[in-house]
Amino acid sequence: MGRIALESKTPVYAWALMTNHAHVLLRSGPKGLPGFMRRLLTGYAGSFNRRHRRHGHLFQNRYKSIICDEDTYFTELVRYIHLNPLRAGLVKDMATLDRYLWCGHLGLMAARKHDWHHVDDVLAWFGKSAGTARRAYRDYVEEGVSMGRRPDLVGGGLVRSQGGWSNVIAMRRRKVRELADERILGPGDFVAGIIEEAEKDFKRSLKNNLSVNEIETLILKACKASGVHIDELRSGGRRREVSRIRSKLAIELVQRHGVSLAETARQLGVSTSAVGNLLKRRS
Repeated sequence: MGRIALESKTPVYAWALMTNHAHVLLRSGPKGLPGFMRRLLTGYAGSFNRRHRRHGHLFQNRYKSIICDEDTYFTELVRYIHLNPLRAGLVKDMATLDRYLWCGHLGLMAARKHDWHHVDDVLAWFGKSAGTARRAYRDYVEEGVSMGRRPDLVGGGLVRSQGGWSNVIAMRRRKVRELADERILGPGDFVAGIIEEAEKDFKRSLKNNLSVNEIETLILKACKASGVHIDELRSGGRRREVSRIRSKLAIELVQRHGVSLAETARQLGVSTSAVGNLLKRRS
């Protein structure tokens, strides 16, 4: 996880490795969360299988990701994640958690340092000097022990956003409506902003999508400029210049113009998986 976090410039703030799952609080890097998680889960599954001489899937389901309102929930989530080993009975008390190797709490207590764990960014929420911040953080985490499993942080979207079922029930009695989403942890205005931004991105991708004629014109223009005949391109030719222009066209069609992998593959005379591999090599 740390190696991939560094390579993908993905800041990790809190983490806890459990017996059959993990919790991680991070900020998505320049290339997004899916690429980071794909490398992490696929890479770990492969190494685990080789180590234990087994085959097939290791993880039961796709990972679950939630967008969080930093101002409201950052410190709450750091505490919640770092208390998971204590909540699950992997450690017996706070003193043991302070020395527990498989959790980011150890790094925040200055007992072990990882260059990929953004400790200073977390401690900045608790004080100006490292010593003061560390003591305040430790007290804050200990205060959370008595709070239990925190359904307001792990329940449905509305439950999380409103701080628990009691607040949701109170809202319903007052007939107050609040926008919520299972994928987002934050108040209604934050949820609305995220959804609006996603819709704008989707509309932009549709707007940038090319017609079939426009795709063919773009391909013909690129082939002419490179001295490659379009028939050679579409017949799967492997000459270096053909491969180079095919790779360039795949990236431009998918990433710049929002053309689907399937249509890009059809236009370039290769399989959909081949287009996916071209994009991976350039990412």
